[in-house]
Amino acid sequence: MIRIGIVDDHAIVRTGLRQLLSENVDMRVAGEAANGREALELARGGEVDVLLMDISMPDQSGVDALAAIKARFPALPVLILSGFPEATYATSLMRQGASGYLNKECDPDEIAAAIRTVARGRRYVSPALAELLADDLAGASSDRPAHEALSDRELQVFLRLARGETVGDMAKAMFLSVKTVSTYRSRVMEKLKLETNSDLTYYALKNGLIQ
Repeated sequence: MIRIGIVDDHAIVRTGLRQLLSENVDMRVAGEAANGREALELARGGEVDVLLMDISMPDQSGVDALAAIKARFPALPVLILSGFPEATYATSLMRQGASGYLNKECDPDEIAAAIRTVARGRRYVSPALAELLADDLAGASSDRPAHEALSDRELQVFLRLARGETVGDMAKAMFLSVKTVSTYRSRVMEKLKLETNSDLTYYALKNGLIQ
């Protein structure tokens, strides 16, 4: 029996996923969470074999939650189920340790198949993600958006800045010094060729990285 933790800030989505997964005799929803902090608590409880997690959540984004969960529980599979298309986040989150990435528009049967795959310790690569990874290997990255060149930590800082967080708030939340966060901010600005936090927010909105 695969014990699943569902992480999404919308109760109706969690209910729908619970009903969907209940149709599979080898799966059981063992817990739910509405934000990144609660997701970490689910992982800490040790009662789930797979986390099925959205990345757009209040309190703590799924990007930050994934980093925190993998730092503490590296063996726990985290399958991302997001409304954002694969091109937006998938390759970055796979680098951070996600076991797979699905768009919420995927076929429901694909969710169950992906859960079974990651529960066996393997990574699930959807056809859309496979195409992105193949393009990367082929060197076809010249037309890819600039944010895909950001490191995992730079992406975290970038998304927090785009949502309006201050450097001081980020330093506390990420357990880093203000100087270190400022350095990451400078790298992000340089790589994206931007000058102000407003530019960052506009870039994030334009590229569908925040809503």
